Amino acid sequence: MVRVRFAPSPTGFLHIGGGRTALFNWLYAQSKQGKFILRIEDTDKLRSKQEYVDEILFSLKWLGFNWDEVYYQSQRFELYREYADKLLQQGKAYIEKNPEGKEAVIFKVPQQKIKVNDLIRGSIEFDSSILKDQVLIKSDGTATYNFACVVDDATMNITHIIRGDDHISNTPKQILLYDALGFKLPEFAHLPLIMGMEGGRLSKRTGATAISDYRKMGYLAGALVNYLLLLSWSPGDNREVIDAKEAIKLFDIKNVNKTSATFDLKKLDWMNNQYLKKEDPLKLTEEIIPLLAEKKYIDKDNFDKDYLVSIVHLFQGRLTTINDFPDWADFFFLPEIKMDPLAKEKHLAKDLSKEFALFTEKLEGLEKFDLVSIEEAFRGMVKDLGIEAKVLIHPVRVALTGKTIGPGLFEVIYYLGPERVKERLGLWIKKE
Repeated sequence: MVRVRFAPSPTGFLHIGGGRTALFNWLYAQSKQGKFILRIEDTDKLRSKQEYVDEILFSLKWLGFNWDEVYYQSQRFELYREYADKLLQQGKAYIEKNPEGKEAVIFKVPQQKIKVNDLIRGSIEFDSSILKDQVLIKSDGTATYNFACVVDDATMNITHIIRGDDHISNTPKQILLYDALGFKLPEFAHLPLIMGMEGGRLSKRTGATAISDYRKMGYLAGALVNYLLLLSWSPGDNREVIDAKEAIKLFDIKNVNKTSATFDLKKLDWMNNQYLKKEDPLKLTEEIIPLLAEKKYIDKDNFDKDYLVSIVHLFQGRLTTINDFPDWADFFFLPEIKMDPLAKEKHLAKDLSKEFALFTEKLEGLEKFDLVSIEEAFRGMVKDLGIEAKVLIHPVRVALTGKTIGPGLFEVIYYLGPERVKERLGLWIKKE
């Protein structure tokens, strides 16, 4: 059975690179009906923090990468010592004391050529003569990364090690330890780095942000997973929008591109919009409610949910992130709208008292206040006035919303309701 692992270190939050590594491991396991193992590499006592562990676990769950087993290296020190002692007994390692008399266990690196058939990069060769003897157990009793990694991968029966290519330099050191301990060698696949738009490794400015921050910024998990998929892999046929369930049927680690991927935030924005368009409005509303409650736009314990779902549905095709909604739709919730000064200057500088008063009368005279009737009233009015619809559409929109863009004008009028429409248009009707 295929068994893969994702092994984050809780010395920081889970970032984009780690998220993609977790995704490709999880996908490979799913595609082969295998197991996805989570291993928290928390041997660094000084830098490992519980808040990082919590964030990593939360982010993986949010992305949908459910693991089958979980391990913590901090609970496995006795196991590492046991295997270090075996190497000492076999003469493959030796003790080295520091000035304080504390002992470290050192592995004797044998001189040999090492060849690896990387599933992504093909054949890679190493010469161990350039390596110095490797520390296995440090003088403080903790295992080093490479030693703990080998013992864990072997005892957890990991069959495929899928990780970033910044670990390629660790591969020969680990292979030597596999051989020395008599462990079966797993297959290796090293993922290319993710670069920023300007070249070079990701920085915070170019996208190296914690996965949990993307959630806070209003990105959907499905959209982020879909975008991470496209960083070094393609489903073919020039497709870009593909959910994880469908990707499982197509994914093979051997088809991952070996060249570095470029993280493009604009492309992620586009992807998020594609997912927002097709999201269930009710589910999307649940995500938006806390944002509106935080701004005091609604009382989260007392509001018309059906009405809110309708407003969300009105905007969802236009949103880049969920966080756009409160600012774009604020005029539905605020008693006094925020007026864009440029929009006011462009569309409301002219006195439109006559037109606004006439439209208000038309709306008040409607037997039924629905979309069809509202549009008919507006179209009939501009025809009677002998003007084009566009001459009044923008001024009415700005008077009602304070903005120049948004949903269709007639939808805005319908969901604002006759009383608020009359009140807001009335502000621009000069009293004789």
